[in-house]
Amino acid sequence: MIFASQTDIDHYTARGDWGTETFLDRFRSNAAEKPDVIALIDPPNKMDLVGYPEERITYSELVTRVDALATALIEQHQVGKDDIIVVQLPNTMELIITYMAITRVGAVFAPMPVQWRNSELEYIAGLTEAKIMITVEKFGRFNHVAMAQKCQANLPALTKIITLDKIREMTQGAANTDLLDQIPIDANDTYTLCWSSGTESHPKGCPMSHNNWFVQGQIMHNAVIGESHDQETILCCAPIVNMTGVGIGLILWLLSGGTLLMHHPLDVEMCIKQVSDEKATRTIFVPTVLNMILKHPNSDQFDLSSLRRVMTGSAPPSVWALKEFKRRWDIDISCGWGQTEGTALMVGVDDIEDMEKRARFYPNYGDKSRDWLIKNVDTKIVDNNTGETLTEIGQVGQLAYKGPNVFPGYFKREDINAESFDDEGYFYTGDLFKIEDGGYISFFDRCKDIIIRGGNNISAQEIENLLQGHEKVLDVAAVGMPDEVLGERTCVYVVPKDPDNMPELKELTDFMKEIGTAVYKLPERVERAEAIPRNPVGKILKPQLRKEITATLAAEKA
Repeated sequence: MIFASQTDIDHYTARGDWGTETFLDRFRSNAAEKPDVIALIDPPNKMDLVGYPEERITYSELVTRVDALATALIEQHQVGKDDIIVVQLPNTMELIITYMAITRVGAVFAPMPVQWRNSELEYIAGLTEAKIMITVEKFGRFNHVAMAQKCQANLPALTKIITLDKIREMTQGAANTDLLDQIPIDANDTYTLCWSSGTESHPKGCPMSHNNWFVQGQIMHNAVIGESHDQETILCCAPIVNMTGVGIGLILWLLSGGTLLMHHPLDVEMCIKQVSDEKATRTIFVPTVLNMILKHPNSDQFDLSSLRRVMTGSAPPSVWALKEFKRRWDIDISCGWGQTEGTALMVGVDDIEDMEKRARFYPNYGDKSRDWLIKNVDTKIVDNNTGETLTEIGQVGQLAYKGPNVFPGYFKREDINAESFDDEGYFYTGDLFKIEDGGYISFFDRCKDIIIRGGNNISAQEIENLLQGHEKVLDVAAVGMPDEVLGERTCVYVVPKDPDNMPELKELTDFMKEIGTAVYKLPERVERAEAIPRNPVGKILKPQLRKEITATLAAEKA
């Protein structure tokens, strides 16, 4: 299933950005070179997750299971080229086997986070007209099969539900490699159909081809892997359903030909134990996890000596976190910004050694005065009101992004595509960036997630990063609360490090004043939170918090 236009295919192929290799080719090449190397290691809590013991399998064993499952999908379930299969599985090796088996038969993998429910399933399965759903019987206390069966009444195309039990059974069957080898797989075929949840009421499908992912993977590889070693062991703590998990977990594993450690759900102590026991060399910790590790009461006892580099993303990290990881464990943190749509800005220690800048700055590929390592991507900062391309240091505008890694458009959403791309082919990301000195840009905020107080734009992310350094703060989120005079004021939701020692507002504002924060940026209300609500990739659910504080204020006023 190819979504890229022939014009783009011809352009990026002629320029050398796109080739003919697929990730199926890369997978089989890795297996041929390293048949006895351990390819996948299950999470230690797999028994608790899905009722099966933890396994570790070699590349040769993995190829056998992938081919067996692919054969069964064709012979038992009539899966054909370009069929879309909805998959809802946690991070266990069966998820990776399913990814590769679906690719082997020329079908399209459409993963869903395990947290999604009837509404998302009915929308996605209905939009894609998926005939098959692959799901876990139960995850935690929720019955996913029962949910899928209930949804079938509204999904006439969805005729089969394949459970994890059945997947495991099919991986033990016979493989018909002659049949499988006849299936044509093109590098421009869609490799993944992941889903982006943003300001729209429904998830948006983001088809990414093998070629899209090869370019995206190289950008990630430069920042996360850097200089390759003989054997990389990558710990993936993010659900392998979107840019973070697929990129760091699946794609970097395929590009490195190393070992993939699976982890699910997030458990900081288990993460640390996996790093120590399995000698993980690379991983991604979102800023929240960085802070949880650093503020853990036993952090001084953590063994992270095997880690060569850590990536962080989903939001800019605090400088404090970067400095502490370097001071305590001599670990350099690479910083990345990216979207399921295939955009990516990433910097490693080789790009920016200074941690103050690395925590905030990303390359502005549109500034051609710099000789960027990544040469096939273009960016521009655009004024949201005038559409003018901004070039002056200090100006803030929306990031527009163009490159061979960017998806060709949302699946069956031409209405949104018309608004998302301009005539030059730039994708408008919905994120605001500030132009910095030296050819860099810094993340400012979501276009629709700025606190505007009396005409001053306040970056909620900046407030959150500053307060992460407070000794009493475990986690924090900043949102705008309505105000009749100023339009909005800043409210912060705080998870205290010690449940019995909640910081007061004055403590937080005094802390910010001491580090030189502008007065108008100081929060004017603090709310206690047991946990900051986040989506499956760690982004704070700001609409939920804004709705909550608005209701609280209304109740107080009544």
